[in-house]
Amino acid sequence: MASWSAPGLVDLHAHVYPEVSAIGLPADELVPWTATTTYVSAGDAGSSTFSLFRHAVLARSRTRLLGFVHIANIGLAGFPVGEMLNIDNAIVELAAKTAAENRDVCLGIKVRMTVEVVGSNGLEPLKRAVQAAEMAGPWAKVMCHIGNAPGNIEAVLDLLRPGDILTHAFSGAGNNTVQNGRVVPAALRAKQRGVVIDVGHGGGSFDYTVFEPARDQGFGPDTISSDIHAVSGNTPGLPFLPWVMSKFLNNGYTLEQVVEMATVKPARIIDRVEKLGTLQVGAPGDVSILELVREPVEFVDTRNNRRQGTQWLKPVQVVKAGRPFGRPFPSPFAWP
Repeated sequence: MASWSAPGLVDLHAHVYPEVSAIGLPADELVPWTATTTYVSAGDAGSSTFSLFRHAVLARSRTRLLGFVHIANIGLAGFPVGEMLNIDNAIVELAAKTAAENRDVCLGIKVRMTVEVVGSNGLEPLKRAVQAAEMAGPWAKVMCHIGNAPGNIEAVLDLLRPGDILTHAFSGAGNNTVQNGRVVPAALRAKQRGVVIDVGHGGGSFDYTVFEPARDQGFGPDTISSDIHAVSGNTPGLPFLPWVMSKFLNNGYTLEQVVEMATVKPARIIDRVEKLGTLQVGAPGDVSILELVREPVEFVDTRNNRRQGTQWLKPVQVVKAGRPFGRPFPSPFAWP
């Protein structure tokens, strides 16, 4: 066992808007379990609630927070009721305006493309999300949640543009990226044209029997994210970012690759903070101290498939902007 320092972990998909998003958690409270210094709120806020996220949550958080604005103006306030069952919630102009006005902390537009969320509205929520992103500006990305996709999965995937993010890419929810053990051609086309393939483990969105053939057929992840929230954090898959990283460390990826997919790669996608996700001179001074524990370990996915491993990553300490969480306490107590 040995402790070592990595750049502060960057979680591209989390839910960190407590009390307004129905599943949001306070980011700072997660730090001892996640060793994460930067979180991206994956559509907790819509156009009606993003301002409060920015001024009451993001501004008061030690953890660095950014976000996607949901194409639904209510964001995830109505969870578990699908926010896209009523297409009138998807107000393109307001989502675009919110993203553009908050470009320094907003990465683009979030949409959830699952039958239970969109109902009879099919592709329309995704089409509106793309339209809102294009209206906001060429920098705005779409983060597309893919579960049991509505209609033709290829039609969903073909709408994604280079730089957009396909999250939950290895879900076993149903109509998804792997069909009968084969990656669907549109998923491979999406990766080839520059769509970011994101893990988004969560409480129901990572299936070894989807991931393993996808990995072997050239559809591996670009970024490892947790999809940690109030529901998923209590599930057997334990989607805390170092534990999710450990699953990939024991399933075909080196330590260097795993760390890269949870630091510098998501930081480049964020593209808001110079040298974020690195330990270079001039970087923000974020450090995640982890211990590589070498012992027999068992992992479970979100479909109760189990895999055996030999090592896992244990959080030890976190430094954000040069200040450690916990002791020693700065005096006077403040942070950058």
